[in-house]
Amino acid sequence: MKTRMDYQKHGTGAIRTLFGVELYLQNSGLEKSLRHLVKLRASQINGCAFCVDMHVEEALHDGEHPTRLHLLSVWRETPIFSEREQVALEWTEAVTLIADGAPSDDLYNRALQQFTEEELVNLNLAVAMINAWNRFGKTFHAQPALKSFKPHPADT
Repeated sequence: MKTRMDYQKHGTGAIRTLFGVELYLQNSGLEKSLRHLVKLRASQINGCAFCVDMHVEEALHDGEHPTRLHLLSVWRETPIFSEREQVALEWTEAVTLIADGAPSDDLYNRALQQFTEEELVNLNLAVAMINAWNRFGKTFHAQPALKSFKPHPADT
């Protein structure tokens, strides 16, 4: 698949606005590791290879354990995510798949046990932002950088 357009080059005002929201989220009090998990999980659901690749690289760079990234798509099946992370991941899935229905009252109540109201608003914004980025990546066929990819010798 060929990239359709460099949307960051041709949409500088729009992209600058999105980066402004990202800067806000960096200073919102949500843990960096949690933000990485949210970005990666939504990107997996949305099928954005560019975003999955980028967020894996960023998470690894910031010290996330590779096993947690490998198991993220099956997070319900493993005990390695905290209760707060599990609720955030469930919230991410519900908001990303919003056409299937809003997050349930049960999920909302569990989220309020793990997050303050302000944190929950910021979590929702983080999910909305990665969904926006995924839509740019998918629409314009952004290609993954594959910085750490090394072909297996048998594949060359």
